[in-house]
Amino acid sequence: MAAPSAPESTAVPQAAAEDVVRYPVAPGVRLNVRTGPGSQYRLIRTLPYNVKVPVYCQKPGETVTGTYGTTNLWDNIADGEFVSDAYVNTGSDGYVAPRCS
Repeated sequence: MAAPSAPESTAVPQAAAEDVVRYPVAPGVRLNVRTGPGSQYRLIRTLPYNVKVPVYCQKPGETVTGTYGTTNLWDNIADGEFVSDAYVNTGSDGYVAPRCS
């Protein structure tokens, strides 16, 4: 199966960008950033250790088991950039941001 290569548009309104909350990535984890909500999407970059990421919106995708449990939620951290919520300490098993359109 070929990996999707076109990034998904997840433009963030300017007002939302100012109010966004940053959440810590799990300790000792260098988290992969992908173009969509799953490991089949193209890898864009890998985050360094001990970073906090903004969560502009979230969407369901591939189920991942990580430091903070098993989830199918993926966090949009920039336009066209997603990380698995299983490695982001949001303090919740559910949505903490609006659903991505």
